[in-house]
Amino acid sequence: MLVSRRAALAAICLACGCGQESASESKSPPQKRVAIAPVPAAPVKIASEHLPNAFRIHEKVLSGGLPEGDAAFAELGALGVKTVISVDGMKPDVETAKKHGLRYVHLPHGYDGVPEARGKELAKAVRDLSGPVYIHCHHGKHRSPAAAAVACIGAGFVEPSGGELILKMAGTSENYRGLYDSARNAHAFEKAILDGLPADFPETSAIPPLAEGMVALEHTYDHVKQIAAAGWTTPADHPALDPAHEALILREHFTELLRLEETAKQHERFQQHLRDSEAAAQKLEDALRAQPVAADRAQAAIAVVEKNCAECHKDFRNTPLREKAPH
Repeated sequence: MLVSRRAALAAICLACGCGQESASESKSPPQKRVAIAPVPAAPVKIASEHLPNAFRIHEKVLSGGLPEGDAAFAELGALGVKTVISVDGMKPDVETAKKHGLRYVHLPHGYDGVPEARGKELAKAVRDLSGPVYIHCHHGKHRSPAAAAVACIGAGFVEPSGGELILKMAGTSENYRGLYDSARNAHAFEKAILDGLPADFPETSAIPPLAEGMVALEHTYDHVKQIAAAGWTTPADHPALDPAHEALILREHFTELLRLEETAKQHERFQQHLRDSEAAAQKLEDALRAQPVAADRAQAAIAVVEKNCAECHKDFRNTPLREKAPH
């Protein structure tokens, strides 16, 4: 039971093992080595309309948030990007990337840090794949800066002393102790180690159901926050978002997570956070279906969800890898 619980907790963190990854559809030919320009004194913010929180970490490596739609991938192309690496749990939009001549690689990891094996894969990817390389998570503030720091240090692009600065420049919250731990302890890998790793990077990686459910929950929660910012009405810039319907979908996410076999193996406190959030999401939906909308009740309900998420993340998601007992 202890082993299965730890394995499931790894899924919550979106830290998928190498053995869970699918092989890419085809192997890319070996890339010709090019001289890499030295890293800037500090990460440079990229003015971007469609790429959230984008930074240039190195001449060959950029970091940012999820590219969504043709406009975002076209902007990546305009920046000269050739390879996109997702460290998010969400399935990458491989089709749109290919339409714009970009290769997608999926190497997800969690908020608890970048595992050693994953760090080596990221370092080999930024070293060997066609660049520039754009590394992204969802918002571009937490996992992707950590991945970029570990990858660039591991490949020898950035000095180890520069890892923490990358996270701070990107605005990574210090609550993500595992991500900072990975950046602070990153080191360059020996050339022979990286040379010996497989080069068939996956376009998509298998994600455990619990982790997949958490990804979907995060996206709906983002919609609800946009609705809240619009005074519990449909946001002008997102006319397809129906407030009551998004609250219903939020509640359904919690309900489905509670039905998972993986969830039943978790600590009782983890399950209680989900139950409390499920109930609060139902109250949110009720408040948004009221006529007129009960804004005060809606705000109180979402505050409960936010509190539960924050406590759950602190207790189960953000604990650094090195503080977790081995499986």
